[in-house]
Amino acid sequence: MSVSTKKAICLYFQVHQPFRLKRYRFFDLGHDHYYYDDYSNESIMRKVADKCYIPANKIILELIQKHKGKFKVTFSLSGLAINQFRLYAPEVLESFRELAQTGMVEFLAETNSHSLSSIKSRSEFERQVNKHKEMLREFLGYEATSFRNTELIYSDSIGSWVADMGFKSIMTEGAKHVLGWKSPNYLYCNALNPRLKVLLRNFVLSDDIAFRFSNRDWIEWPLTADKYASWVNKLASKSELLNIFLDYETFGEHNWKESGIFDFLYHMPGAVLKKTPFRFMTPTEIADTLQPVSAISIPSPISWADEERDITAWHGNELQVAALDKLYSLAGKVNRCEDETIRKDWDYLQSSDHFYYMATKFFSDGAVHAYFNPYETPYDAFMNYMNVLSDFEIRLKKWFPDTAEQDQIFKLGAQVIEKDMIIEELTVQVKKLEKKIGKVKPEAKAAKKPVVKTAAKANKKEKSKAAVKPLTVKSTEEKTVKSPVKKTVTKKVVKKTKTPVKKITASKAKKNSSAATTLKKKKSTKTK
Repeated sequence: MSVSTKKAICLYFQVHQPFRLKRYRFFDLGHDHYYYDDYSNESIMRKVADKCYIPANKIILELIQKHKGKFKVTFSLSGLAINQFRLYAPEVLESFRELAQTGMVEFLAETNSHSLSSIKSRSEFERQVNKHKEMLREFLGYEATSFRNTELIYSDSIGSWVADMGFKSIMTEGAKHVLGWKSPNYLYCNALNPRLKVLLRNFVLSDDIAFRFSNRDWIEWPLTADKYASWVNKLASKSELLNIFLDYETFGEHNWKESGIFDFLYHMPGAVLKKTPFRFMTPTEIADTLQPVSAISIPSPISWADEERDITAWHGNELQVAALDKLYSLAGKVNRCEDETIRKDWDYLQSSDHFYYMATKFFSDGAVHAYFNPYETPYDAFMNYMNVLSDFEIRLKKWFPDTAEQDQIFKLGAQVIEKDMIIEELTVQVKKLEKKIGKVKPEAKAAKKPVVKTAAKANKKEKSKAAVKPLTVKSTEEKTVKSPVKKTVTKKVVKKTKTPVKKITASKAKKNSSAATTLKKKKSTKTK
């Protein structure tokens, strides 16, 4: 390739699927150590495989065979995606292996867990990159020489780490706020280590396919391969390198087959080769062929997410910061642990998706976040993840209790959790019993009432059948009749009768005594 024709176009696709977590309650802590929603993971993988991975890989293979060495493409497959292919869609992994064997496809290294380790721990970052390189060797037979970080996160320091690991190039976003007057359509190098070449994404050409292709309100709709090639050709006079970076799910999943996205994929490379001076190249080829125009300084991390093009999609609020801090505070113990299940969970829990679900960007980019989020709110995502992480920490402490006091606290905590479980089970049983009693009560009342009446009647009948009823009637009648008499008659009578009696007896006693004496005198006179 002569100097005048050194114009390259790099077509790169990201392939990633996380291991989604099941709903994990606080009461599951200490008992349930399996965290994953197998049904969702399998059904989503099967759906995306049928709609995207298998048909798109078939087209890519046809294009490679059709253009005979002129069409090249680049993939990055996260370690989690490779594991899901192995579990749920082995034919997809086989199709990627077939693409690798053509020699026209470059596979990039990345963090095995699609993690955010690059912003938290260099040692963990390097461990994951090395693990991912091993996976590419084992399952694709490929030795990676270029790198892309999770979600294209990049800074000067991250770039220097990647250069120290021997990679030739790295890919990141052509963010306006870091480029200023510079164009993303050239090759740059890392500011701290110029050996590492930096490829910047042309977000306009990339988003035309990724986000605007199916938008019927877009003034350029429908987008055809020839129209796209004409836009590429217009940039040729002032560009040396065009980087089109996309999610692979753009084909068939984000843009359905009915939108014509597969036809566009099939015809676009031919149109670009026919109508433009650009040639398809891979990142390592570009690093070996083109010369960087300058170093690019990016002190703070950038990414390809959201309008801000920073890392606030995963590290932008207190929930995300707390969860990430908690997770990476466990790194030291995990690295000392040899338990395979703990190390597997450690990898799966680091996936950036778990923190993406906690984003509180309800207004800016809220629709995009909601599209990928299986939780109703960011707070649900946070609570679920922290419950899982707490159980993971409990398991770690069984291996590495910190001190005697912390061990004691851990044991007491486990006892409390166990008691809470018992209480919860008992409350469930109580509620069940209450429901049963509620159903039985009406029948019991209906059965018991006549028994009481008959028993009472039987007792009464034993005492006296005839006397009971009249007595009860009399007593009620007496109560109704006598009660007013007591109040009115007796009290009045007593007051009226007693006082005159005393007066009468006193006066009459004198009269009676005088009358008696007169009568005695009369009798005595008569007898005389």
